[in-house]
Amino acid sequence: SDYSRLTFTCFISGFQSLTTGDSCCNPLSMGAIKKMVEEEIPGIYVLSLMIGKNVVEDTENGFFKDVNEQVSMVCTQLAKDPQLKGGYNAMGFSQGAQFLRAVAQRCPSPPMKNLISVGGQHQGVYGLPRCPGEHSAICDMIRKALNSGAYSDLVQKHLVQAQYWHDPLNDDLYKKHSLFLADINQERGVNETYKKNLQLLEKFVMVKFLQDTVVDPVDSEWFGFLKTGQAKETETLQESVLYKEDRLGLAAMDKAKKLVFLASKGDHLQFTNEWFNANLLPYLR
Repeated sequence: SDYSRLTFTCFISGFQSLTTGDSCCNPLSMGAIKKMVEEEIPGIYVLSLMIGKNVVEDTENGFFKDVNEQVSMVCTQLAKDPQLKGGYNAMGFSQGAQFLRAVAQRCPSPPMKNLISVGGQHQGVYGLPRCPGEHSAICDMIRKALNSGAYSDLVQKHLVQAQYWHDPLNDDLYKKHSLFLADINQERGVNETYKKNLQLLEKFVMVKFLQDTVVDPVDSEWFGFLKTGQAKETETLQESVLYKEDRLGLAAMDKAKKLVFLASKGDHLQFTNEWFNANLLPYLR
């Protein structure tokens, strides 16, 4: 199709880094997916986004760089790429998915056609349950910082995971001090531009991992979350105020059949090539 352009984030770092030590160009993960897509769709142009000058910076920025700055950097990268000017499909893995949604809401040019969120946390997280591998020490530090003061200015500005930390027991604090998530989710008021831009998408595809041990609550992968004021019961997107008041245009998109909810058996970001090709490739062609 005319839109056989894929931008593909490796501004995934964060959770992805926490579980796999990833960056945009790791040949065993993002690099492997880029290669697979290129093999399956001959002639496709795939841009794997790097935040920083090299792989080390990219990985570090997934933990420590202000998300709003990252989004702004990506908007500039996309606007400068002549291959994308007619439009592109975007695929975000883990935290990269909500960052790419911010790109759709804030930067409508060049136009994003389809947004594929693979294990993204669109209502944020309230927990960091599992974080093995080489980054477990960083993970422990992050957990301590989040528990002690996720909404302090210092933590908000310098810890990526804090910027989509969503504490249902401290809703006022979250709405007032969350630098990133509360803004893109219209918690402080309705930004009509965000609402209009998101609805320009042809499809917004959300993949949830049914045995996810990394994202808490996993409902966030389908834009659901914990009900406000407690931390046990969850609600779906369709039960939320965001949807009922249609603050972001998601109800209108749902009605127009633009929202696609997919489930994959397995843990966070664990899927087979066959599953990927059958379920996600059709949105990239």
